[in-house]
Amino acid sequence: MLITIALVVGFRLPAAAAEARHYTELEFPPLSDVQIPDYTRYELDNGMVVYLMEDHELPLVSGTMLIRTGDRLEPANEVGLAAITGDVMRTGGTTEHPADELNQLLEQRAASVETGISSTAGSASFSTLAEDVDLVFDLFAEVLRKPAFPQEKMDLAKKQQAGQIARRNDDPNDIASREFAKLIYGEKSPYARTVEYETLDNISREDLVAFYEKYFHPDDMILGIVGDFDSAKMRQRIQEEFGDWEPASEPPQPTVPQASQAKEGGIFMVNQPQLTQSYVQLGHLGGQFDNPDYPALDVLNQVLNGFGGRLFNEVRSRQGLAYSVYGFWSPRFDYPGVFLAGGQTRSEGTVPFIQAIRSEIEKLRTTPITPQELSSAKDQVLNSFVFNFQDPSQTLSRLMRYEYYGYPEDFLFRYQEGVKSTTIEDVQRVAQKYLQPDKLVTLVVGSADTIQPPLTSLSSDVTSLDIAIPEPKSS
Repeated sequence: MLITIALVVGFRLPAAAAEARHYTELEFPPLSDVQIPDYTRYELDNGMVVYLMEDHELPLVSGTMLIRTGDRLEPANEVGLAAITGDVMRTGGTTEHPADELNQLLEQRAASVETGISSTAGSASFSTLAEDVDLVFDLFAEVLRKPAFPQEKMDLAKKQQAGQIARRNDDPNDIASREFAKLIYGEKSPYARTVEYETLDNISREDLVAFYEKYFHPDDMILGIVGDFDSAKMRQRIQEEFGDWEPASEPPQPTVPQASQAKEGGIFMVNQPQLTQSYVQLGHLGGQFDNPDYPALDVLNQVLNGFGGRLFNEVRSRQGLAYSVYGFWSPRFDYPGVFLAGGQTRSEGTVPFIQAIRSEIEKLRTTPITPQELSSAKDQVLNSFVFNFQDPSQTLSRLMRYEYYGYPEDFLFRYQEGVKSTTIEDVQRVAQKYLQPDKLVTLVVGSADTIQPPLTSLSSDVTSLDIAIPEPKSS
């Protein structure tokens, strides 16, 4: 027994003697440099761009096709056309495999083929076990080249869209995001307009076919495949499936719609009497990723936003004015994004909350950040850099996206170097240049009766927004 006690005490002494260190005293080795996996890029004779990246860690293969289109290109009187086209391409099956048969073939193999059209791009994707890649890739190509667009599937898609219209005012967050976009870009802008019953009624099957035929051509597509395959064999399969697809005789050459700020300044209110808290967004038009100042702006984001950021520490923690609070410069690839700040607060805290955010924005413009803030912000950005390359499919997606929008393939590494070289002076310079208090649009979704002090204490001119949903013509 004495021996046992002595051994236990002896083993525990070093642990008891060791003193716990503060987290700031911990040392970690530097992160290793990011290594881009080997890949091949080539073009078919018809103009289709192809990326291949082998990854034999798991017996899986996945692929994505980017198509140069987007719902920003649909006619203003047919808003919803692009989304429905992207939906029915898949749900409607193909001319060789009706929807039910296509679904069964994929489900039997735990595989998937999906399609969709977002604001700035169309996409089609597949995922499968390596042993089933031949069949699934056949079906993937078939969906892209031979969609059936059956009337009943289009009608179903339109009903689903109509259901979304009917429910679009159910979530205050959704209301705030939607109406704020309209204030910034304009309600008729392709970056802010919404689907209405009337625009749905204007969409026919012929419109879906015409939209597809206008934009779906191999010379406007980028295909990327990653996974457990042999590149030589995959090149042959791609040639067999897509090599005979003729390019457009007259390419559409779509023009990217311009964007400008519709409302400059002002306070806007969506009255929702049932709410006990306010949903606040304020901001103005922003910029693009290719802005040379983007690295410094992203460092500014880290100073302002997130846990440990100024808004969290001051507005939420010290003043107790917010359930959530945020603020960030949010760019886009080929049109201006936004600078957006906001959050959620109790009704009676709405005005102080808005004032506190404005105050923090002004401090960034007028007072240099501290060396500690700069170091912490840069560390957060640079230490998270590796997560942009967690797996080969993520890396391949980034390469394809850069080519789609005309960015250099090493854009992210240029951004990384820009962050490293950012100084305190850079952060204040971009804050003064790009944060524009006189252009801040403020939107509040909440109960006008319980917001005390009222919004008129901020400005005598508060505009009430009508978010009533126009009734369908049939009713």
